[in-house]
Amino acid sequence: MSEGKAETKRGWGAVECAALIGLLALAIGVLAAAATPAQQEQTAQSQGAQSARGTSAAQGQGAAAAGGVPQAQGKPIQVQANLVNVLATVKDKHGKIVANLTKDEFTVTEDGKPQTITYFVADTDVPLTLGLLIDTSLSQRRVLGQERDASQKFLDDMLRADKDKAFVIHFDYEVELLQDLTASKEKLEKALEQIESPQFAQTRGGGGSPDPDDPDPPQTGRHHAGGGTLLYDSVYLASNELMKKQQGRKAVVVLTDGVDRGSKVSLEEAIDAAQRADTMVYTIYYADEEQPNDYHHGGWGHVGMGGGGMGGPGGQWPGGGRQTREPRPDGKKVLQRLSSATGGEMFQASKKETVDQIYARIAEELRNQYSIGYVPDHSTTGGGFHKIAVTTKDKDLVVQTREGYYAEK
Repeated sequence: MSEGKAETKRGWGAVECAALIGLLALAIGVLAAAATPAQQEQTAQSQGAQSARGTSAAQGQGAAAAGGVPQAQGKPIQVQANLVNVLATVKDKHGKIVANLTKDEFTVTEDGKPQTITYFVADTDVPLTLGLLIDTSLSQRRVLGQERDASQKFLDDMLRADKDKAFVIHFDYEVELLQDLTASKEKLEKALEQIESPQFAQTRGGGGSPDPDDPDPPQTGRHHAGGGTLLYDSVYLASNELMKKQQGRKAVVVLTDGVDRGSKVSLEEAIDAAQRADTMVYTIYYADEEQPNDYHHGGWGHVGMGGGGMGGPGGQWPGGGRQTREPRPDGKKVLQRLSSATGGEMFQASKKETVDQIYARIAEELRNQYSIGYVPDHSTTGGGFHKIAVTTKDKDLVVQTREGYYAEK
């Protein structure tokens, strides 16, 4: 009997243990079920917050690229399609760049009417599209090496990886795109290595000088009988065929003595094209003082746009053909006009200020610009060209910006 009771007691102990384990498992399951919704809610809220932050950042970047008006963080950003954006560089009376101004220190007028600034950023993080236009006519052949080396260093210093891009054009009796838009510094370097003056073929007269009256001058590759400096055409084509399609900040740098010979377009038509493409034109006046006088005249007026030149069947020229050239202009004044009308600046290379130093100044300007935007009322003025004036309350400061823009009708 005692053994049976002992076995019975041991049996009941096992059953009780099993029941107790079952109850514990049930309790754990209930607790887990109760905790899961709260945890899921917390996780969903965390993920939602991360998603909201990502959406907000994407909206902010999109508005900045489109020139939108900055809003408070977390609020929807609305972009106005008719916003006029003006890039401005401010300098003091000594020519030093002033980069610490606020929106309230600027005033903007369009066609003489005050405008309300709705967008203001003292930041140059917007992508930059840059073009180099290099004069390779005979008047520049002795300084091409300096220009080529300085241009390479400028592109190396200026272009930011995965953000900026550039192209290279040379011009003499033709305008040729050596490198289309690219972010590759290696490709741009190879394009600059191609820059050289044309070799002029011997003419029928037996001498080495070209004959401007030859109706059928021989031409093979870069060998050409007849001169030319298609400065205006190069600016027109760079603006109309390359820059017009781009967004963001746009600037071209032109190295030349400023004397055009043979272009199909005029100076004002070149300026018009740059303004329509919202492109700033910086010019470097570089005249070789030791060059014979004939070469300072930019060649002998022959024009040829065949071969690899731009502006061929796909290009569009105003007026349908070459215009009659005026007597030799003042190259320096030409470049001053070209730059001031488009918001750039003219520099003069000399022993006191080299091309390298000038490039450094241009880079500083491009890195310290104010982006100013406003929404004009064109209900009465309509389309066409509108003149812009940007000033500061400090009358000792000089604001450098484009003369105006073209509005769609």
